[in-house]
Amino acid sequence: MGEDRQATFGSDGSLDTETPPEAREGTTDWGEPKADGETDGGYNRYDVSSLLQKAVRRSDEEVAAWAAWELARSGYAWNLWDRLNLYVVEDLRAGQNVALLVERYETLATDRWEPDSWKGRVCAIHAALACARAESSREASNADEFFRNAAAARAEARESDDDPAVDFPVGDLEVGGEFDVAFDKHTADGSRLDRGDRFFKLFGARVGPEGEDEQSARWQRLNMALSDIDYDEAEVAHAVEPVSPDDRWSDPMEFDGDNDD
Repeated sequence: MGEDRQATFGSDGSLDTETPPEAREGTTDWGEPKADGETDGGYNRYDVSSLLQKAVRRSDEEVAAWAAWELARSGYAWNLWDRLNLYVVEDLRAGQNVALLVERYETLATDRWEPDSWKGRVCAIHAALACARAESSREASNADEFFRNAAAARAEARESDDDPAVDFPVGDLEVGGEFDVAFDKHTADGSRLDRGDRFFKLFGARVGPEGEDEQSARWQRLNMALSDIDYDEAEVAHAVEPVSPDDRWSDPMEFDGDNDD
C-alpha cells in the first residue's frame, strides 16, 4: 500500500483500506437485494468514488454531482465525505476556500441531518459542485512525489559518493549560500553569527514580491523608528522593499554582525 490511499478496488475480496461497514441494507432501484459495495443504482461504490474524483479533477460538474448523490443516497456518505475531504488537498490548487465549504456541508449533512436524507443529499451535491468548480491542480501531490523521489536519489548518491541526479530545491542549505537569509536569530547558526533584531528586520522579515501594503509598511517604519536600534533611512527603506520576483533570496545590503538582542 505505502502512501497510496487510492488503492481501494471492487467488492470481490480485493484490497480495501477503509474499515466502515458496507451499506448492504435495502435493495437496488429495481428491487433486487444489494450486494456488498453496491449502490442503489446497481453500481460498484468503488467505481463511483473513483469517478467522483476524476470528475472533480476534470471539472465535470454534472458527473461530480451525480456521483456524490449516488454515494449519499446509497448509504455510503462516510465514503463520500472521506473522499471529498481528500480531494480538496489532492486535486485542487492550494488556497481554494472550498476546503472550508466541504467541511461545513459535511457537518450539516452528518451532524444536523441524516446523510441519506434529502437535506443530506443536497449537501453532498453542493460539496461536489463546489469542488468541481474550484481550480483543479495536482500540484501538492506532484510536489510530494517529487520530494520523495529526490530524497531517494539523494540517499542513493550519498551511498556511492556521487552528485545526485536530482536534488532538493534548497541544495545543502548552508550559511553563505543562496538561502543565507534563513539563518537569522531564530536559528543556532544565526545566533552564533550575532544576527539579532537588526538582521531580522532588514532581511528575515521582508515579503514579496508583492510587498507590504501601505498600512503594514507604515507600521514597520514606525516600529523601526521606535526601536532601541538606530536604523538609517536606507535600512528602513530596504526593510519594506519587496523582494525581486527574479531573485527572491538575494539581499545586496552588507551586514557585519550586530547582536541586538
